[in-house]
Amino acid sequence: MNRRLWLQNLTQTFSAPLLARASTIGLATSGALALSACAGPQISDYASETPVLDLRTYFTGTVDAWGIFTDRSGRVVKRFTVVMDCQWQGDEGVLDEAFTYSDGSLQRRIWRLKALPNGRYEGRADDVVGMASGQTKGNAFQWQYTLALPVDGSVWHVQFDDWMYLMNDRVMLNKAVMSKLGVTLGEVTLSFTRREATTGGKS
Repeated sequence: MNRRLWLQNLTQTFSAPLLARASTIGLATSGALALSACAGPQISDYASETPVLDLRTYFTGTVDAWGIFTDRSGRVVKRFTVVMDCQWQGDEGVLDEAFTYSDGSLQRRIWRLKALPNGRYEGRADDVVGMASGQTKGNAFQWQYTLALPVDGSVWHVQFDDWMYLMNDRVMLNKAVMSKLGVTLGEVTLSFTRREATTGGKS
């Protein structure tokens, strides 16, 4: 298998959360997930942190993002930007993500989210295996999902463990770890900025 080609394919299938995001539902190795949960941070660690993140408030309107993908050695493999059109109707939201990569290639992913009790969320997208799940506490959001990734004529299931941290009402930082069978493949780092709403008559 051509590892460079595989990495290029990988970097063109991940999202910004969102939307874009890591341990997951349907993880192939449940033991690896259990070990990861013990060793890593827990969402409850951020319960007292401020500003408090509400996804329905932050992901409303247009959000811009800038990101990089790094391989296991820490080398930047690809850069990208994302423009997100975000809308909510009650507890159901649509995050329409348009990616532009540094090589000029384009990608689109549409997340359909649902807010659940106690700060929990679930979501689906066309290339996500099963249901994505996540939870907010304090200023943080952990989002976990599995992507179906075409590689050399077959499909690999790659796990994402996404962490987002609200910095202020406009800026949020995002770091996602990608893995397969418990082995880390690389990381995605993103900075989100909400566009300021414009009002009629404002000078």
